[in-house]
Amino acid sequence: MSNLTKIFTFIFLFSFLFISGCATLPQNFERSESHALTDTGDTRWGRVFQDERAAHPGQAGFVLLGNGLDAFVARALMAESAERSIDVQYYLYHDDLTGRLFTHQLLKAADRGVRVRLLVDDMGLGGRDLGVSVLDNHPNIEVRIFNPFSRNVGRLSQFVTRLGSVTRRMHNKSFTVDNQVTILGGRNIGNEYFEADPDIAFADLDVLLIGPVVEDVSASFDTYWNSELVYPINVLAKKPPTQKEIQGKTQKFNEFIAEQGNSPYLLALRNSDLANAIRQQKVRYYWGDAEAIFDQPEKILDDRSKSEDHLVAQFKPYMDRIEKELIILSPYFVPGKEGVESLVKLKESGVDIRILTNSLASTDVGVVHAGYAKYRKDLLRAGIEIYELNKKISKKERKEKKGQEGSSKASLHAKTFTLDRHWVFIGSLNLDPRSVYENTEIGVVLDSQEMAQFMANKFDANIAAYAFRLELRSKEDGGEQLYWHGYVNGEERVYTVDPYTGFWRRLGVWFMGLFPIESQL
Repeated sequence: MSNLTKIFTFIFLFSFLFISGCATLPQNFERSESHALTDTGDTRWGRVFQDERAAHPGQAGFVLLGNGLDAFVARALMAESAERSIDVQYYLYHDDLTGRLFTHQLLKAADRGVRVRLLVDDMGLGGRDLGVSVLDNHPNIEVRIFNPFSRNVGRLSQFVTRLGSVTRRMHNKSFTVDNQVTILGGRNIGNEYFEADPDIAFADLDVLLIGPVVEDVSASFDTYWNSELVYPINVLAKKPPTQKEIQGKTQKFNEFIAEQGNSPYLLALRNSDLANAIRQQKVRYYWGDAEAIFDQPEKILDDRSKSEDHLVAQFKPYMDRIEKELIILSPYFVPGKEGVESLVKLKESGVDIRILTNSLASTDVGVVHAGYAKYRKDLLRAGIEIYELNKKISKKERKEKKGQEGSSKASLHAKTFTLDRHWVFIGSLNLDPRSVYENTEIGVVLDSQEMAQFMANKFDANIAAYAFRLELRSKEDGGEQLYWHGYVNGEERVYTVDPYTGFWRRLGVWFMGLFPIESQL
């Protein structure tokens, strides 16, 4: 090794260790415990559908929220009806139109005396400590941050110095009011999740729940809220906001909200399917048993091989009882060798398996597609059906999205499993290594043949129009060729390469697939 090389190596190592030493989190501070309120049976949401509750003892009532407008309306109406408490837990919480409208609902509830606990992962909060601290300044709002980045050094360097720590995130998504009603599903808080961006077609799914299962969701929230991995924002922020800063932020926020009074988006919300159904008293609730399943927050500290308390382990008994059919919707689908073996074994036992995921053209994270593509042929050989979304995300949209992994602008974002047209899982879990081993997740398993049949029938009715069906054929030279069958402008088309993609994009994804980074996908 030359002297110059030794000098550069020393400088690099010194800089690395110096940066690592600076990346510290606050110590010796008070983290007060709080828990979900239990005396809420007399609240509005505690009294709702009392006759139906009595007719279905121990069961949950649930409403599917299949479009973004309905999903936002449901959250807004829940907040407006809150009387005692609101608990909010999200991976991403954007400072955009819907993020601010949602915050406005929380502030209005807090002004009425409702206790608001807001728990957000730190991945999307870079540079936003002041705004979050101003919100936390409200006497009835407390904000806590999960697995925070150090505020002493830049975030980018921490992806190197704290690799394996800051790369493991809280992917959970829940919104609970008065410990009586909750929403679980795939949506974060942001325009792309609630149809507030006219340039992006987006498919996601949440479920609104009432009944005993809500208490389990609240217990999960409390476990995270009181975890040592969670830090109050007033401990993390370098300094508390001044009165001038609070007044300035509040004034700008109020002016923004006032400007939205007759905006196209608010008009669309007022005329959404759910808003009209509520006015006409035609909201349809399904009823059935429901089990909330979730990872413990300590998952991000545990060795990847420790999985007894993981969501996937809790879901396994449902998977083990499948006899006829499994339908999977997962925007990020990287099954890995073990996942392929499990699915193939299930197929060999006589179970029909159909999988819908994003195509290369519709995904916003090419490296994830690279991880998925290597398993397509193995699954197809076993007779498993694979469908990829027939939607093109433009180069401009991918560029705007770059660096925001997890806030997908891909057309498919729903994460659901339908088992034997009997059980349905809805939650935050993708079928990829990051969801299974790295991040924490939450979801609910619904025992409702009626709803499961509805979702399976909807899949059957729409899949040909909205997705490409993949086929694997043998070639004369002994090789194999993939084909994509779908419709373009109403006409049937067959592709022999990933539809709507160019050579360089396909080459780039192929190249990314050579790197041994599957565990991080």
